[in-house]
Amino acid sequence: MSPAASEGRELTVATYRILTRLPVEQAVGAIAGEQSTGTFVSVRGETDELRARHSAVVLELTETPVPDADALPGTRGDGPLRAGLVRIGFPLENTGPSLTNLFPVVAGNLYELRELAGLKLVDLELPAAFGEAYLPARFAVEGTRRLTGRPDGVLIGTIVKPNVGLRPADYVELVRELGLAGADFIKDDEVNGDCPPAPLPQRIRAVTAALDEVERRTGRRPMYAFNISDEPDRMLRNHDLVVAAGGTCVMVNLNVVGFPAVAMLRRHARVPIHAHVTGIGALARHPGLGIGHLAYQKLARLTGIDHLHCGGFHSKFYVTDDEVTAMVRAVREPLLGGFACLPVLSSAQWAGTAPVALERTGTTDLLVLAGGGVLGHPDGPAAGITSIRQAWAAAVAGVPLHEVDEPELARALEHFGGLVRR
Repeated sequence: MSPAASEGRELTVATYRILTRLPVEQAVGAIAGEQSTGTFVSVRGETDELRARHSAVVLELTETPVPDADALPGTRGDGPLRAGLVRIGFPLENTGPSLTNLFPVVAGNLYELRELAGLKLVDLELPAAFGEAYLPARFAVEGTRRLTGRPDGVLIGTIVKPNVGLRPADYVELVRELGLAGADFIKDDEVNGDCPPAPLPQRIRAVTAALDEVERRTGRRPMYAFNISDEPDRMLRNHDLVVAAGGTCVMVNLNVVGFPAVAMLRRHARVPIHAHVTGIGALARHPGLGIGHLAYQKLARLTGIDHLHCGGFHSKFYVTDDEVTAMVRAVREPLLGGFACLPVLSSAQWAGTAPVALERTGTTDLLVLAGGGVLGHPDGPAAGITSIRQAWAAAVAGVPLHEVDEPELARALEHFGGLVRR
């Protein structure tokens, strides 16, 4: 197919990195055909007119050096591996501005094609119709700052630990301590939803009681993200429980509940939606398979989420600092003219990661979550929160952390210093 075939048609453009043992053009043709009008043989009804209107079109194809990677099992052909970067346009008329329809087209059965030895969706260019069909985030950066009472500077938060096993009463003391220490944000863990040790209705009551006390004593109310991930009808019910109790944030596991369900929640939600990406490694970790972070964050932001996890610097996970930098930069760029979103840094974040985070991102419009970096501080969670705030203040001022004369930061550097990853 040629770019001319796209004339008069509005397209969603997907960019893929591919690996094949066949001629690259043949492998790419299989993608375009399988994901639009074609199948493995000609069929009745596939007319020239239909193909002209609905078939995908290869817009650009560049052969690239072959990466050091194994072929997927079941790959067709016995020739040497070939690699390429390809942009394929899928007619908007085939899907409409619908995430539910789009996902099977750009990231569906094409991974199973035997013509491909590797395939990764690395970017998406979406027609303006998607921006008109979906609601952007209601709160994002500015709304979150307003609700947390933190008009400028980095937002500092933490995660309730232990991940599971705490009872509702255990939350009261911990949330009170973190709130009084100045935490802007506290969240449930991704593995802790409506679970037997701390059922969500009981957890909501316990946490909001603690937040009420913090607000009475300090005049500020930390934002708490309750993990409401569940089946869609229950997720809406969970949201309503949070709002009725005075909660100001809900959290969803994007890859568990699915993008369309989160878009549904956005239409219903009255508070910010904190999006966790648990399971992202299964989609993004392998360089030759899945969905890359750049494409993923566009799909995620279309659902109307307010906060999105972007990894962390010197992370305990597989992502590199370069990948996290690119992800934060992408999330901060307007999507279809809007869809603002607050980037979230997490995973082994602590006071010592403040300088690299600021240098790499160039912004304090970030929500930095530190679990062990707060709760594992040798002098307790309050000192953990304080140490991170001191570190960010120093980083913004251009002062090396070891020159800061603050006991909480000094203790953090001494305690966590050996854990720094490069």
